[in-house]
Amino acid sequence: MNRQLSGLRAWTVQRLSAVYLALFVPVALCYLLLHPIHDFTQWHTLWAQPLVCVATVLMFVALLGHAWVGMRDIVLDYVRLPHARLLLLALLLGWLLVLAIWLARILLQVLL
Repeated sequence: MNRQLSGLRAWTVQRLSAVYLALFVPVALCYLLLHPIHDFTQWHTLWAQPLVCVATVLMFVALLGHAWVGMRDIVLDYVRLPHARLLLLALLLGWLLVLAIWLARILLQVLL
């Protein structure tokens, strides 16, 4: 039963993150095409809006969650050796955590 719940949770994360990314990316691209940004002041003004900050942070959370579920499923499906599977999952998790810290650092520098 626990395995089924885990699969349902992964499926839900994958689908919800895909829907959010599918909505966020075109909206962000259209906004940037219609309102070109030429200097730091314009970027700072854009990022000073709470909606932009929250939407972008949610986009990165969705992207990292989507990547984790997708890559985890690939490793679980195709890597047969348990120790290799554990190593690859640990490396993947470590890499995604490094990316999350890097993104948090960038976003905090922009916001402060």
